[in-house]
Amino acid sequence: MPQLLKCPRPQSFNSNRAFRVTRHRSRITSFASHVTRHVLLLPIILLSTLSLHAQPKYEPNWPSLDTRPTPQWFSDAKFGIFVCWGLYSVPAWSPKGQYAEWYMYWMKQKSFDGQVYDFHQNKFGNGVEFKDFAPMFKAELWNPDEWANLFRRAGAKYIVFTTKHHSGFTLWPSAEAEKAWGENYNPVKMGPKRDLVGDLTTAVRKQGIRMGLYYSLYEWYHPWYLNDFHVFVTDHFHPQFKDLVTRYEPDIVWADGEWEQPSKEWRTPELLAWLFNETKNKEVVINDRWGNDSRHKHGGFFTTEYGSGLDNDAHPWEENRGMGYSYGYNRAENLDDYRSAKELILMLVDIVSRGGNLCLDIGPDAAGQIPVIMQERLVQIGNWLVINGEGIYGTRMCESPVQWSAGTKPEIKRGEYMLAYNILTETIDPAPGQAVKEVFFTRKGNAVYAITPKWPGKEIRIKNFDLRYGYQVSAIGYREESQGEKAARVTRHASRVTFLQTGESLKFKYDGKDLIIAMPAYKPDARWETAAYTFKVEVEGGK
Repeated sequence: MPQLLKCPRPQSFNSNRAFRVTRHRSRITSFASHVTRHVLLLPIILLSTLSLHAQPKYEPNWPSLDTRPTPQWFSDAKFGIFVCWGLYSVPAWSPKGQYAEWYMYWMKQKSFDGQVYDFHQNKFGNGVEFKDFAPMFKAELWNPDEWANLFRRAGAKYIVFTTKHHSGFTLWPSAEAEKAWGENYNPVKMGPKRDLVGDLTTAVRKQGIRMGLYYSLYEWYHPWYLNDFHVFVTDHFHPQFKDLVTRYEPDIVWADGEWEQPSKEWRTPELLAWLFNETKNKEVVINDRWGNDSRHKHGGFFTTEYGSGLDNDAHPWEENRGMGYSYGYNRAENLDDYRSAKELILMLVDIVSRGGNLCLDIGPDAAGQIPVIMQERLVQIGNWLVINGEGIYGTRMCESPVQWSAGTKPEIKRGEYMLAYNILTETIDPAPGQAVKEVFFTRKGNAVYAITPKWPGKEIRIKNFDLRYGYQVSAIGYREESQGEKAARVTRHASRVTFLQTGESLKFKYDGKDLIIAMPAYKPDARWETAAYTFKVEVEGGK
Protein backbone atom coordinates (compact mmCIF):
# COMPACT_ATOMS: atom_id res chain seq x y z
CA MET A 1 0.00 0.00 0.00
CA PRO A 2 2.75 2.61 0.78
CA GLN A 3 4.46 2.06 -2.57
CA LEU A 4 1.24 2.85 -4.39
CA LEU A 5 0.97 6.17 -2.57
CA LYS A 6 4.54 6.96 -3.73
CA CYS A 7 3.95 5.84 -7.29
CA PRO A 8 6.38 7.77 -9.60
CA ARG A 9 4.96 10.20 -12.12
CA PRO A 10 4.90 8.58 -15.57
CA GLN A 11 7.21 10.09 -18.22
CA SER A 12 4.48 9.91 -20.75
CA PHE A 13 0.80 9.24 -20.65
CA ASN A 14 -0.11 5.54 -20.53
CA SER A 15 -3.85 4.94 -20.41
CA ASN A 16 -3.61 1.38 -19.04
CA ARG A 17 -1.20 2.40 -16.30
CA ALA A 18 -3.28 5.48 -15.46
CA PHE A 19 -6.39 3.30 -15.16
CA ARG A 20 -4.57 0.90 -12.80
CA VAL A 21 -3.33 3.75 -10.57
CA THR A 22 -6.76 5.37 -10.45
CA ARG A 23 -8.35 2.03 -9.60
CA HIS A 24 -5.86 1.40 -6.78
CA ARG A 25 -6.39 4.88 -5.40
CA SER A 26 -10.15 4.31 -5.50
CA ARG A 27 -9.71 1.07 -3.55
CA ILE A 28 -7.54 2.85 -0.98
CA THR A 29 -10.12 5.62 -0.57
CA SER A 30 -12.91 3.07 -0.26
CA PHE A 31 -10.94 1.06 2.30
CA ALA A 32 -10.16 4.18 4.33
CA SER A 33 -13.82 5.22 4.24
CA HIS A 34 -14.84 1.71 5.31
CA VAL A 35 -12.41 1.76 8.25
CA THR A 36 -13.45 5.28 9.28
CA ARG A 37 -17.13 4.39 9.14
CA HIS A 38 -16.66 1.37 11.37
CA VAL A 39 -14.44 3.27 13.78
CA LEU A 40 -17.12 5.95 14.09
CA LEU A 41 -19.82 3.32 14.56
CA LEU A 42 -17.86 1.49 17.26
CA PRO A 43 -18.85 3.85 20.12
CA ILE A 44 -22.50 3.66 19.03
CA ILE A 45 -22.38 -0.13 19.01
CA LEU A 46 -20.69 -0.15 22.40
CA LEU A 47 -23.25 2.29 23.82
CA SER A 48 -26.12 0.20 22.43
CA THR A 49 -24.61 -2.92 23.95
CA LEU A 50 -24.14 -1.19 27.28
CA SER A 51 -27.70 0.14 27.09
CA LEU A 52 -29.03 -3.37 26.57
CA HIS A 53 -27.02 -4.64 29.48
CA ALA A 54 -28.13 -1.63 31.55
CA GLN A 55 -31.77 -2.79 31.44
CA PRO A 56 -32.48 -4.04 34.95
CA LYS A 57 -33.21 -7.72 35.35
CA TYR A 58 -36.28 -8.18 37.52
CA GLU A 59 -36.61 -11.15 39.81
CA PRO A 60 -39.92 -13.04 40.21
CA ASN A 61 -40.80 -11.47 43.56
CA TRP A 62 -42.56 -8.30 44.65
CA PRO A 63 -39.55 -6.58 46.28
CA SER A 64 -37.77 -6.73 42.91
CA LEU A 65 -40.79 -6.02 40.70
CA ASP A 66 -41.81 -3.04 42.83
CA THR A 67 -38.53 -1.29 42.01
CA ARG A 68 -39.64 -0.87 38.39
CA PRO A 69 -40.83 2.72 37.84
CA THR A 70 -44.14 3.27 36.10
CA PRO A 71 -43.43 4.69 32.63
CA GLN A 72 -44.16 8.41 32.63
CA TRP A 73 -46.47 8.26 29.64
CA PHE A 74 -49.18 6.74 31.84
CA SER A 75 -49.17 9.58 34.37
CA ASP A 76 -49.22 12.07 31.48
CA ALA A 77 -52.17 10.42 29.71
CA LYS A 78 -54.90 11.21 32.28
CA PHE A 79 -57.85 9.94 30.22
CA GLY A 80 -58.46 6.47 28.83
CA ILE A 81 -61.40 4.47 27.51
CA PHE A 82 -62.29 0.96 28.67
CA VAL A 83 -64.15 -1.21 26.14
CA CYS A 84 -66.18 -4.10 27.58
CA TRP A 85 -67.33 -6.41 24.77
CA GLY A 86 -67.97 -10.13 24.56
CA LEU A 87 -70.64 -12.83 24.46
CA TYR A 88 -72.51 -11.07 27.28
CA SER A 89 -73.22 -8.33 24.70
CA VAL A 90 -75.73 -10.72 23.07
CA PRO A 91 -78.25 -10.83 25.96
CA ALA A 92 -77.02 -7.40 27.15
CA TRP A 93 -79.13 -7.50 30.28
CA SER A 94 -78.93 -7.47 34.06
CA PRO A 95 -81.02 -5.91 36.81
CA LYS A 96 -80.29 -2.19 37.09
CA GLY A 97 -77.25 -1.46 39.19
CA GLN A 98 -75.56 -4.78 38.34
CA TYR A 99 -72.86 -5.71 35.85
CA ALA A 100 -74.34 -7.08 32.61
CA GLU A 101 -71.01 -8.74 31.72
CA TRP A 102 -71.59 -11.09 34.67
CA TYR A 103 -74.63 -12.55 32.88
CA MET A 104 -73.25 -16.10 32.75
CA TYR A 105 -72.59 -16.16 36.49
CA TRP A 106 -75.86 -14.47 37.49
CA MET A 107 -77.78 -16.93 35.32
CA LYS A 108 -76.11 -20.10 36.62
CA GLN A 109 -76.23 -18.97 40.24
CA LYS A 110 -79.83 -17.74 39.92
CA SER A 111 -78.76 -14.49 41.52
CA PHE A 112 -81.11 -11.61 42.42
CA ASP A 113 -84.01 -13.95 43.11
CA GLY A 114 -83.47 -15.63 39.76
CA GLN A 115 -84.09 -12.49 37.68
CA VAL A 116 -81.31 -13.19 35.16
CA TYR A 117 -82.19 -16.89 35.01
CA ASP A 118 -85.84 -16.07 34.35
CA PHE A 119 -84.90 -13.50 31.71
CA HIS A 120 -82.74 -16.10 29.98
CA GLN A 121 -85.46 -18.74 30.01
CA ASN A 122 -88.03 -16.34 28.60
CA LYS A 123 -85.75 -14.84 25.96
CA PHE A 124 -83.64 -17.79 24.78
CA GLY A 125 -85.22 -20.96 26.16
CA ASN A 126 -84.12 -23.73 28.46
CA GLY A 127 -81.73 -25.46 26.07
CA VAL A 128 -79.53 -22.43 25.32
CA GLU A 129 -76.29 -22.15 27.29
CA PHE A 130 -74.00 -19.16 27.51
CA LYS A 131 -71.51 -20.65 25.05
CA ASP A 132 -74.32 -20.85 22.49
CA PHE A 133 -74.14 -17.07 22.20
CA ALA A 134 -70.89 -17.45 20.23
CA PRO A 135 -72.53 -17.68 16.76
CA MET A 136 -74.92 -14.85 17.73
CA PHE A 137 -72.01 -12.55 18.54
CA LYS A 138 -71.60 -11.49 14.92
CA ALA A 139 -70.22 -7.93 15.11
CA GLU A 140 -71.65 -7.49 11.61
CA LEU A 141 -71.68 -3.67 11.89
CA TRP A 142 -68.28 -3.38 13.52
CA ASN A 143 -65.75 -0.98 12.03
CA PRO A 144 -62.62 -0.78 14.20
CA ASP A 145 -61.41 2.34 12.39
CA GLU A 146 -64.66 4.13 13.28
CA TRP A 147 -64.20 3.14 16.91
CA ALA A 148 -60.61 4.37 16.92
CA ASN A 149 -61.61 7.66 15.32
CA LEU A 150 -64.25 8.15 18.01
CA PHE A 151 -61.66 7.45 20.71
CA ARG A 152 -59.40 10.09 19.18
CA ARG A 153 -62.26 12.61 19.07
CA ALA A 154 -62.93 11.85 22.73
CA GLY A 155 -59.38 12.88 23.64
CA ALA A 156 -58.45 9.46 25.02
CA LYS A 157 -54.74 8.71 25.25
CA TYR A 158 -55.13 4.98 25.87
CA ILE A 159 -57.64 2.17 25.41
CA VAL A 160 -58.21 -0.94 27.53
CA PHE A 161 -59.99 -3.76 25.67
CA THR A 162 -61.53 -6.86 27.26
CA THR A 163 -59.67 -9.68 25.51
CA LYS A 164 -61.13 -12.30 27.88
CA HIS A 165 -63.66 -11.85 30.65
CA HIS A 166 -64.45 -14.39 33.38
CA SER A 167 -66.48 -16.63 31.05
CA GLY A 168 -63.30 -17.67 29.22
CA PHE A 169 -64.40 -16.58 25.72
CA THR A 170 -61.46 -14.86 24.04
CA LEU A 171 -61.57 -12.12 21.42
CA TRP A 172 -58.46 -13.46 19.72
CA PRO A 173 -57.66 -16.97 18.38
CA SER A 174 -56.44 -18.60 21.59
CA ALA A 175 -55.26 -22.20 21.37
CA GLU A 176 -55.70 -22.60 25.13
CA ALA A 177 -59.36 -21.53 24.93
CA GLU A 178 -59.98 -24.06 22.17
CA LYS A 179 -58.45 -26.85 24.24
CA ALA A 180 -60.68 -26.03 27.18
CA TRP A 181 -63.96 -25.02 25.55
CA GLY A 182 -63.88 -26.42 22.03
CA GLU A 183 -62.32 -25.32 18.77
CA ASN A 184 -65.07 -22.85 17.97
CA TYR A 185 -64.87 -20.83 21.19
CA ASN A 186 -63.34 -17.67 19.72
CA PRO A 187 -64.51 -15.06 17.19
CA VAL A 188 -62.14 -16.19 14.44
CA LYS A 189 -64.01 -19.49 14.20
CA MET A 190 -67.50 -18.25 15.11
CA GLY A 191 -69.55 -15.08 14.74
CA PRO A 192 -67.41 -12.28 13.26
CA LYS A 193 -64.80 -14.66 11.80
CA ARG A 194 -62.02 -12.18 12.60
CA ASP A 195 -59.37 -11.40 15.20
CA LEU A 196 -61.09 -8.65 17.17
CA VAL A 197 -58.08 -7.89 19.39
CA GLY A 198 -55.71 -7.68 16.45
CA ASP A 199 -57.98 -5.53 14.28
CA LEU A 200 -58.76 -3.05 17.06
CA THR A 201 -55.11 -2.86 18.13
CA THR A 202 -54.11 -1.91 14.59
CA ALA A 203 -56.86 0.71 14.28
CA VAL A 204 -56.15 2.30 17.66
CA ARG A 205 -52.42 2.57 17.05
CA LYS A 206 -53.04 4.19 13.66
CA GLN A 207 -54.66 7.03 15.61
CA GLY A 208 -51.60 7.41 17.83
CA ILE A 209 -53.39 6.03 20.89
CA ARG A 210 -51.84 3.55 23.33
CA MET A 211 -53.44 0.09 23.37
CA GLY A 212 -54.11 -1.79 26.59
CA LEU A 213 -55.46 -5.31 27.04
CA TYR A 214 -57.75 -6.45 29.86
CA TYR A 215 -57.28 -10.10 30.83
CA SER A 216 -59.12 -12.13 33.48
CA LEU A 217 -56.89 -14.49 35.44
CA TYR A 218 -59.70 -16.82 36.43
CA GLU A 219 -62.63 -18.35 34.58
CA TRP A 220 -65.83 -19.10 36.47
CA TYR A 221 -66.51 -22.57 35.13
CA HIS A 222 -63.27 -23.73 33.53
CA PRO A 223 -63.01 -27.45 34.46
CA TRP A 224 -59.34 -27.16 35.44
CA TYR A 225 -59.96 -24.06 37.52
CA LEU A 226 -62.71 -25.86 39.41
CA ASN A 227 -60.89 -29.18 39.84
CA ASP A 228 -57.12 -28.62 39.61
CA PHE A 229 -56.10 -25.02 40.10
CA HIS A 230 -52.36 -25.59 39.64
CA VAL A 231 -52.91 -27.31 36.29
CA PHE A 232 -55.10 -24.37 35.27
CA VAL A 233 -52.29 -21.93 36.12
CA THR A 234 -49.51 -23.94 34.46
CA ASP A 235 -51.25 -25.27 31.35
CA HIS A 236 -53.87 -22.60 30.66
CA PHE A 237 -53.40 -19.22 32.32
CA HIS A 238 -49.64 -18.74 31.85
CA PRO A 239 -49.34 -19.91 28.23
CA GLN A 240 -52.50 -18.05 27.23
CA PHE A 241 -51.26 -14.84 28.86
CA LYS A 242 -47.88 -15.14 27.13
CA ASP A 243 -49.53 -15.76 23.78
CA LEU A 244 -51.69 -12.64 24.16
CA VAL A 245 -48.78 -10.40 25.14
CA THR A 246 -46.42 -11.78 22.50
CA ARG A 247 -48.97 -11.34 19.70
CA TYR A 248 -50.07 -7.77 20.42
CA GLU A 249 -47.31 -6.17 22.56
CA PRO A 250 -49.75 -4.13 24.65
CA ASP A 251 -48.96 -0.79 26.29
CA ILE A 252 -51.07 -1.74 29.32
CA VAL A 253 -51.82 -5.14 30.82
CA TRP A 254 -54.98 -4.72 32.87
CA ALA A 255 -55.43 -7.86 34.98
CA ASP A 256 -58.63 -8.83 36.81
CA GLY A 257 -60.31 -11.86 38.37
CA GLU A 258 -57.48 -12.36 40.84
CA TRP A 259 -59.38 -12.23 44.12
CA GLU A 260 -59.74 -15.95 44.95
CA GLN A 261 -56.01 -16.71 45.29
CA PRO A 262 -52.83 -14.90 46.43
CA SER A 263 -50.25 -13.92 43.85
CA LYS A 264 -47.98 -16.76 44.98
CA GLU A 265 -50.60 -19.31 43.89
CA TRP A 266 -51.26 -17.51 40.61
CA ARG A 267 -47.47 -17.32 40.15
CA THR A 268 -47.96 -13.82 38.81
CA PRO A 269 -44.59 -12.45 40.04
CA GLU A 270 -43.00 -15.07 37.80
CA LEU A 271 -45.18 -13.97 34.90
CA LEU A 272 -44.44 -10.28 35.45
CA ALA A 273 -40.68 -10.89 35.59
CA TRP A 274 -41.06 -12.51 32.16
CA LEU A 275 -43.14 -9.55 30.95
CA PHE A 276 -40.57 -6.97 32.04
CA ASN A 277 -37.43 -8.90 31.10
CA GLU A 278 -38.32 -10.78 27.93
CA THR A 279 -41.01 -8.92 25.98
CA LYS A 280 -40.39 -6.14 23.47
CA ASN A 281 -42.43 -3.28 24.91
CA LYS A 282 -40.25 -1.87 27.68
CA GLU A 283 -42.82 0.85 28.43
CA VAL A 284 -45.62 -1.58 29.24
CA VAL A 285 -47.68 -0.57 32.28
CA ILE A 286 -49.46 -2.98 34.62
CA ASN A 287 -52.24 -2.51 37.15
CA ASP A 288 -52.45 -3.97 40.67
CA ARG A 289 -54.74 -7.03 40.26
CA TRP A 290 -52.34 -9.98 40.40
CA GLY A 291 -53.60 -11.81 43.50
CA ASN A 292 -55.80 -11.13 46.50
CA ASP A 293 -52.74 -9.72 48.25
CA SER A 294 -51.74 -7.18 45.60
CA ARG A 295 -54.37 -4.44 45.20
CA HIS A 296 -53.05 -1.06 46.32
CA LYS A 297 -49.78 -2.75 47.26
CA HIS A 298 -48.10 -3.86 44.04
CA GLY A 299 -48.26 -2.92 40.36
CA GLY A 300 -47.53 0.03 38.13
CA PHE A 301 -50.80 1.77 39.00
CA PHE A 302 -53.46 1.18 41.64
CA THR A 303 -57.11 0.80 40.63
CA THR A 304 -60.42 1.92 42.07
CA GLU A 305 -63.68 0.72 40.55
CA TYR A 306 -66.88 2.74 40.67
CA GLY A 307 -65.38 4.79 43.49
CA SER A 308 -63.89 8.25 43.80
CA GLY A 309 -60.21 7.40 43.40
CA LEU A 310 -57.42 8.15 45.85
CA ASP A 311 -56.31 11.27 47.69
CA ASN A 312 -52.83 11.85 46.32
CA ASP A 313 -50.23 10.93 43.73
CA ALA A 314 -47.89 8.96 46.00
CA HIS A 315 -48.37 6.13 43.48
CA PRO A 316 -50.00 6.29 40.02
CA TRP A 317 -53.68 5.35 40.12
CA GLU A 318 -56.76 5.08 37.96
CA GLU A 319 -60.48 5.30 38.63
CA ASN A 320 -62.30 2.88 36.33
CA ARG A 321 -66.06 3.10 35.77
CA GLY A 322 -68.85 3.16 33.24
CA MET A 323 -71.21 5.94 32.23
CA GLY A 324 -74.07 3.94 33.72
CA TYR A 325 -73.93 1.15 36.30
CA SER A 326 -72.50 -1.60 34.11
CA TYR A 327 -69.37 -2.20 32.06
CA GLY A 328 -71.08 -4.43 29.50
CA TYR A 329 -74.00 -2.94 27.57
CA ASN A 330 -77.18 -3.24 29.64
CA ARG A 331 -80.45 -2.76 27.80
CA ALA A 332 -82.27 -2.36 31.11
CA GLU A 333 -80.66 1.04 31.65
CA ASN A 334 -82.23 4.24 30.35
CA LEU A 335 -81.28 7.91 30.11
CA ASP A 336 -81.55 8.58 33.84
CA ASP A 337 -79.01 5.86 34.57
CA TYR A 338 -76.27 7.60 32.58
CA ARG A 339 -73.99 10.31 33.91
CA SER A 340 -74.28 13.61 32.10
CA ALA A 341 -71.36 15.04 30.14
CA LYS A 342 -70.89 17.70 32.82
CA GLU A 343 -70.68 15.05 35.55
CA LEU A 344 -68.13 13.03 33.60
CA ILE A 345 -65.99 16.09 32.84
CA LEU A 346 -66.06 17.22 36.47
CA MET A 347 -65.09 13.69 37.52
CA LEU A 348 -62.15 13.87 35.16
CA VAL A 349 -61.06 17.27 36.52
CA ASP A 350 -61.47 16.16 40.15
CA ILE A 351 -59.55 12.91 39.59
CA VAL A 352 -56.73 14.57 37.64
CA SER A 353 -56.38 17.28 40.30
CA ARG A 354 -55.68 14.49 42.82
CA GLY A 355 -53.02 12.95 40.58
CA GLY A 356 -55.09 10.15 39.03
CA ASN A 357 -56.35 8.96 35.65
CA LEU A 358 -59.93 8.34 34.62
CA CYS A 359 -60.58 5.27 32.46
CA LEU A 360 -64.19 5.56 31.32
CA ASP A 361 -65.98 2.43 30.11
CA ILE A 362 -68.23 1.93 27.11
CA GLY A 363 -70.18 -1.23 26.28
CA PRO A 364 -70.79 -1.92 22.57
CA ASP A 365 -73.66 -4.16 21.45
CA ALA A 366 -73.29 -7.56 19.78
CA ALA A 367 -73.40 -6.01 16.31
CA GLY A 368 -70.35 -3.92 17.10
CA GLN A 369 -72.14 -0.60 17.52
CA ILE A 370 -71.35 1.75 20.40
CA PRO A 371 -74.69 3.04 21.76
CA VAL A 372 -75.34 6.58 20.53
CA ILE A 373 -75.61 8.02 24.04
CA MET A 374 -72.11 6.71 24.79
CA GLN A 375 -70.79 8.16 21.55
CA GLU A 376 -72.34 11.51 22.41
CA ARG A 377 -70.79 11.57 25.88
CA LEU A 378 -67.34 10.76 24.47
CA VAL A 379 -67.56 13.51 21.86
CA GLN A 380 -68.72 16.02 24.49
CA ILE A 381 -65.73 15.15 26.67
CA GLY A 382 -63.45 15.45 23.66
CA ASN A 383 -64.84 18.86 22.71
CA TRP A 384 -64.11 20.12 26.21
CA LEU A 385 -60.59 18.67 26.12
CA VAL A 386 -59.80 20.37 22.80
CA ILE A 387 -60.04 23.69 24.65
CA ASN A 388 -59.07 22.74 28.19
CA GLY A 389 -56.78 19.74 27.71
CA GLU A 390 -53.69 21.85 28.42
CA GLY A 391 -54.77 21.90 32.06
CA ILE A 392 -55.29 18.11 32.08
CA TYR A 393 -52.73 16.24 29.97
CA GLY A 394 -49.22 16.00 31.39
CA THR A 395 -50.12 17.89 34.55
CA ARG A 396 -49.19 17.03 38.11
CA MET A 397 -50.96 17.31 41.43
CA CYS A 398 -50.64 20.39 43.60
CA GLU A 399 -50.18 19.93 47.34
CA SER A 400 -53.67 21.35 47.84
CA PRO A 401 -55.57 20.27 44.73
CA VAL A 402 -58.82 22.06 45.52
CA GLN A 403 -60.12 25.25 47.08
CA TRP A 404 -63.21 24.80 49.24
CA SER A 405 -65.90 27.38 49.80
CA ALA A 406 -67.19 28.31 53.22
CA GLY A 407 -69.41 25.73 54.89
CA THR A 408 -69.19 22.21 56.27
CA LYS A 409 -67.04 19.91 54.17
CA PRO A 410 -68.86 16.69 53.25
CA GLU A 411 -67.42 13.34 54.23
CA ILE A 412 -65.70 11.81 51.22
CA LYS A 413 -64.88 8.11 51.28
CA ARG A 414 -61.99 6.53 49.41
CA GLY A 415 -61.53 2.86 48.66
CA GLU A 416 -61.07 0.15 46.06
CA TYR A 417 -64.61 -0.70 45.06
CA MET A 418 -68.16 0.62 44.80
CA LEU A 419 -68.19 3.80 46.87
CA ALA A 420 -70.65 6.66 46.49
CA TYR A 421 -69.22 9.48 44.39
CA ASN A 422 -71.52 12.38 43.55
CA ILE A 423 -69.38 15.05 41.98
CA LEU A 424 -72.36 17.38 41.49
CA THR A 425 -73.12 17.64 45.21
CA GLU A 426 -69.41 18.25 45.80
CA THR A 427 -69.33 21.15 43.33
CA ILE A 428 -72.51 22.82 42.08
CA ASP A 429 -75.48 21.20 43.85
CA PRO A 430 -74.65 20.97 47.58
CA ALA A 431 -76.91 20.32 50.53
CA PRO A 432 -77.77 23.45 52.56
CA GLY A 433 -74.74 24.69 54.50
CA GLN A 434 -72.35 22.31 52.74
CA ALA A 435 -69.02 23.52 51.39
CA VAL A 436 -68.23 22.91 47.73
CA LYS A 437 -65.11 22.52 45.64
CA GLU A 438 -65.06 25.92 43.96
CA VAL A 439 -61.66 25.69 42.22
CA PHE A 440 -59.55 22.69 41.18
CA PHE A 441 -55.81 23.07 40.56
CA THR A 442 -53.26 21.29 38.39
CA ARG A 443 -49.72 22.33 37.46
CA LYS A 444 -47.31 21.92 34.58
CA GLY A 445 -44.02 23.68 33.90
CA ASN A 446 -44.27 27.29 35.04
CA ALA A 447 -48.07 27.31 35.00
CA VAL A 448 -50.82 26.59 37.48
CA TYR A 449 -54.27 25.81 36.06
CA ALA A 450 -57.33 26.91 38.01
CA ILE A 451 -60.44 25.05 36.86
CA THR A 452 -63.86 26.16 38.08
CA PRO A 453 -66.96 23.93 37.88
CA LYS A 454 -69.23 26.92 37.24
CA TRP A 455 -68.88 30.44 35.89
CA PRO A 456 -67.19 32.51 38.63
CA GLY A 457 -69.13 35.72 38.03
CA LYS A 458 -67.11 38.94 38.01
CA GLU A 459 -63.91 37.52 39.53
CA ILE A 460 -62.09 34.53 41.00
CA ARG A 461 -60.36 34.86 44.34
CA ILE A 462 -57.59 32.28 44.73
CA LYS A 463 -56.66 32.19 48.37
CA ASN A 464 -53.02 32.35 49.51
CA PHE A 465 -51.69 32.80 45.99
CA ASP A 466 -49.03 35.28 47.12
CA LEU A 467 -45.86 35.12 45.07
CA ARG A 468 -44.54 38.58 45.86
CA TYR A 469 -43.38 37.84 49.39
CA GLY A 470 -41.47 34.62 48.94
CA TYR A 471 -44.41 32.27 48.73
CA GLN A 472 -44.56 29.57 46.10
CA VAL A 473 -48.31 29.23 45.59
CA SER A 474 -48.82 27.81 49.05
CA ALA A 475 -52.50 27.07 48.57
CA ILE A 476 -52.12 25.21 45.32
CA GLY A 477 -49.07 23.13 45.33
CA TYR A 478 -46.05 24.78 46.85
CA ARG A 479 -44.79 25.34 50.37
CA GLU A 480 -43.91 28.55 52.18
CA GLU A 481 -40.18 29.16 52.00
CA SER A 482 -37.79 29.57 54.90
CA GLN A 483 -36.13 32.93 55.54
CA GLY A 484 -32.87 31.59 54.10
CA GLU A 485 -34.59 30.45 50.93
CA LYS A 486 -36.35 33.79 50.59
CA ALA A 487 -33.05 35.64 50.80
CA ALA A 488 -31.40 33.34 48.27
CA ARG A 489 -33.91 33.80 45.46
CA VAL A 490 -35.55 36.36 43.29
CA THR A 491 -39.23 36.96 43.94
CA ARG A 492 -41.60 34.91 41.79
CA HIS A 493 -44.76 36.48 40.51
CA ALA A 494 -47.80 35.77 38.38
CA SER A 495 -46.98 37.24 35.00
CA ARG A 496 -50.06 36.38 32.97
CA VAL A 497 -53.51 34.87 33.35
CA THR A 498 -55.15 33.35 30.28
CA PHE A 499 -58.72 32.15 29.83
CA LEU A 500 -58.28 28.97 27.77
CA GLN A 501 -61.78 29.14 26.30
CA THR A 502 -60.98 32.31 24.32
CA GLY A 503 -57.21 32.65 24.65
CA GLU A 504 -57.56 36.18 26.00
CA SER A 505 -55.35 37.58 28.76
CA LEU A 506 -57.20 38.60 31.91
CA LYS A 507 -56.49 41.36 34.39
CA PHE A 508 -55.43 40.34 37.89
CA LYS A 509 -54.32 41.88 41.15
CA TYR A 510 -53.31 40.89 44.66
CA ASP A 511 -55.31 41.40 47.82
CA GLY A 512 -52.91 40.46 50.59
CA LYS A 513 -51.97 36.87 49.81
CA ASP A 514 -54.94 36.29 47.52
CA LEU A 515 -54.83 36.50 43.74
CA ILE A 516 -57.94 38.07 42.23
CA ILE A 517 -58.62 37.46 38.56
CA ALA A 518 -61.14 39.65 36.74
CA MET A 519 -63.48 37.67 34.51
CA PRO A 520 -64.25 38.61 30.92
CA ALA A 521 -67.81 39.48 30.01
CA TYR A 522 -69.84 36.29 29.87
CA LYS A 523 -71.05 35.58 26.35
CA PRO A 524 -73.96 33.13 26.38
CA ASP A 525 -74.13 33.12 22.58
CA ALA A 526 -70.44 32.30 22.10
CA ARG A 527 -71.03 28.53 22.37
CA TRP A 528 -68.50 28.11 25.15
CA GLU A 529 -67.81 24.67 26.58
CA THR A 530 -69.57 25.23 29.90
CA ALA A 531 -68.87 22.04 31.86
CA ALA A 532 -65.87 23.71 33.54
CA TYR A 533 -63.68 26.76 32.90
CA THR A 534 -59.87 26.77 32.90
CA PHE A 535 -57.64 29.71 33.77
CA LYS A 536 -53.90 29.43 33.19
CA VAL A 537 -51.73 31.35 35.67
CA GLU A 538 -48.17 31.67 34.43
CA VAL A 539 -45.46 32.28 36.99
CA GLU A 540 -42.05 33.77 36.34
CA GLY A 541 -39.06 35.02 38.31
CA GLY A 542 -37.05 33.22 40.95
CA LYS A 543 -35.85 29.66 40.70
